[in-house]
Amino acid sequence: MAKNNTAIGFEKQIWDAACELWGHIPAADYRKVIVGLIFLRYISGSFSKRYQQLIAEGDGFEDDRDAYTAENIFFVPEEARWQTIAKAAHTPEIGMVLDTAMHAIEKENSILKNVLPKNYANQDLDKRVLGRVVDLFTNNIDMSETDENKDILGRTYEYCIAQFASYEGTKGGEFYTPSSIVKTIVEILKPFENCRVYDPCCGSGGMFVQSVKFLQAHSGNRDRISVYGQESNADTWKMAKMNMAIRGIDADFGAYQADTFFQDLHPQLKADFIMANPPFNLSNWGQDALKDDVRWKFGLPPAGNANYAWIQHMIHHLAPKGKIGLVLANGALSTQSSGEGEIRKKIIEADLVEGIVALPSQLFYSVTIPVTLWFISKNKAQQGKTLFIDARKMGFMVNRKHKDFTDTDVAKIADTFTAFQAGKCEDVKGFCAVASTADIAKQDYILTPGRYVGIEEQEEDDEAFNEKMQRLTGELSELFDASIVLQGKIKEKLASIGWRM
Repeated sequence: MAKNNTAIGFEKQIWDAACELWGHIPAADYRKVIVGLIFLRYISGSFSKRYQQLIAEGDGFEDDRDAYTAENIFFVPEEARWQTIAKAAHTPEIGMVLDTAMHAIEKENSILKNVLPKNYANQDLDKRVLGRVVDLFTNNIDMSETDENKDILGRTYEYCIAQFASYEGTKGGEFYTPSSIVKTIVEILKPFENCRVYDPCCGSGGMFVQSVKFLQAHSGNRDRISVYGQESNADTWKMAKMNMAIRGIDADFGAYQADTFFQDLHPQLKADFIMANPPFNLSNWGQDALKDDVRWKFGLPPAGNANYAWIQHMIHHLAPKGKIGLVLANGALSTQSSGEGEIRKKIIEADLVEGIVALPSQLFYSVTIPVTLWFISKNKAQQGKTLFIDARKMGFMVNRKHKDFTDTDVAKIADTFTAFQAGKCEDVKGFCAVASTADIAKQDYILTPGRYVGIEEQEEDDEAFNEKMQRLTGELSELFDASIVLQGKIKEKLASIGWRM
């Protein structure tokens, strides 16, 4: 997606700082080290800005913790302030200084307890290299007083998470969903003020970041959205907490990481919007111990695949007019095994499936299997109807391995949903179609978009067959002649250097 060039440069500078560490520390610690520095640099800068304001006011409140927390700013004790870190950059104690800073911040801010990385004194981390990284953070991050820089730092955090995901492959997929996919979900669901947003497998919290961005873009108040999340991976849970802190988003992720199926941290929550990218085709998720769970309203999910457990968990947490946007592997669209087909049938007959979007391959860093966006809604605008979109041909190749959506792609999909909800969506062969529940029943309750949108109409070729064959034959003959000439030149060159064929 297109970005401001200045922002790209800023993000690239931070990533270059991260790359200073490449090869100097174990891969498992790499992400924690750099993400911790981004977090520490940001909250220290925010504190410093507020500190100078209080000094200028002259009322003696510059060391009053409440003067910071009242402005949603973390109180940073002196031993954790960036000037302290910068002074120690080229000393053997820099690792210990950073660990001390992290401990001090957690002590002063209970919400960050057991969240921040404290592995900088690790003997495997080259302190000379760490000092160079601290210098880069000191000299390349402008902590001026504009909100834009706050956003740039948040984006930098996301940028680094994306880069880590790219380098780490499958492990990266545990905590990062490409932002264009998240934006597509958010642009379709359109979260509004005074709503509750929930992600039961929240990773690094990207769904919430985009929700707040959407609200702000539509003149909403970022503080008037309630965020609830849960994450089972300890390191990823910590990253989500830091990501929210950098963004200034007040989120309830529970006091610790926990398995959503076995320990639902928000049992009474009824959310207005649920957005999620659950682990694809998760097996051994604990069905044996959860057979009588109240969440399985539409049927017991199979032990070997959690896809329909995730769907039903989310439906269970929906408010009366709530909406869900989630990512699932394509198999969930058509599987009939182990009762999944019957569960899908009941969900469709309950008129909950509002839309299905087939995505291109290669959008994710961690998997190449085809995936689909599901949109499930209570009190649908078009009752008894479902929108199908085939977006597999959309997007562009960022590099040889990864594809992404442009802003135009996202807008086209979202606008199609808006038109559908208003009853104004026209079928477009190969792209979108509206189907009734009866139409879906005729397809054995299979939700694969291709069954409904059909094949894109091809432009008619008005060139006569004989004329085309003559033209193509002529072109092929010319290519053969050119090939013979080229072979002759190659032989001449080889002969001139004494090479015999």
